[in-house]
Amino acid sequence: MKVIELAEPYMTNTVAQEPIVLALGFFDGVHRGHQAVIKTAAKKAQQLGVKLAVMTFDQHPSVIFQKKRAQDLRYLTTLDEKLTCFEELGADIAYIVKFDEELAYLSPQTFVDKYIVGLHAKAVVAGQDYTYGPKEKANMQTLPLHAKGRFEVVAVDLLQEETKIGSTAIRKALDQGDLALVTRQLGHPYTTTGVVVHGFERGRKLGFPTLNIETKANKKLPAVGVYAVKVKLADTPKEYMGMASIGYNETFGADLAKTLEVNLFDFSQMVYGKKVTVFWEEMIREMVKFSGVAELVAQLEKDKANVEKIFRRKN
Repeated sequence: MKVIELAEPYMTNTVAQEPIVLALGFFDGVHRGHQAVIKTAAKKAQQLGVKLAVMTFDQHPSVIFQKKRAQDLRYLTTLDEKLTCFEELGADIAYIVKFDEELAYLSPQTFVDKYIVGLHAKAVVAGQDYTYGPKEKANMQTLPLHAKGRFEVVAVDLLQEETKIGSTAIRKALDQGDLALVTRQLGHPYTTTGVVVHGFERGRKLGFPTLNIETKANKKLPAVGVYAVKVKLADTPKEYMGMASIGYNETFGADLAKTLEVNLFDFSQMVYGKKVTVFWEEMIREMVKFSGVAELVAQLEKDKANVEKIFRRKN
């Protein structure tokens, strides 16, 4: 998959000089609704005999329109993860467009002329709720007017469960530890990728050695608590079962930094500096402060038994 970065104003020779079908969206999480858009676009590209391109932005539009601080945003998928998903869904080209003041305040017609027609799109596919400017005058109903017959417009119906499948619902479910809903809406378990770093080695002394995992600051983590997880080391196909904790280790003192630690079962390798991916399966309890080490160890034994029971049920 070819990755092309664009910033307003872009040079016309930087875009792919061939016809495409263009899937539009921010695609945070690349959930089942997003997958439906990209798969519909892939089918249209096959019908037309052209390449499939997917466009996303480098940051969420709320940074400009709602004046949110970029460093405060937490994404369901990092840009690298998003690009991997695009490629797995069959994209030939990924356009990453810099979302800044220059782009944000283009007129809807100018956006269409430059970022759809200018990219040689023969058809555009997006969810019914997609907007490319003020939603009352730049939406999927107005897009055919701005297209002026130059490309086909395909609006994909929103997917529904008990609620609309969407990034907002997934974020809320992560905050509540509702991983069952997250998995259903994504179509797979939520994942977090990071690097194993040195910690205080408290777990090892307690008989529960942990991998301390450093993640990207802009990647959203599930709620503070203890979870059943699987972990995959980079470049190896095997997945290890274990339990993860997200919290502040309050048993060992106040004002400690938030950490992600994973105790893997039947695992004794030294993997400092290795990249790992955590697959979040199920929350087993909230985080609590214990009266001492003995109470903590007793709870960890119970947690391990609960996690093993969960995986026996899932398998």
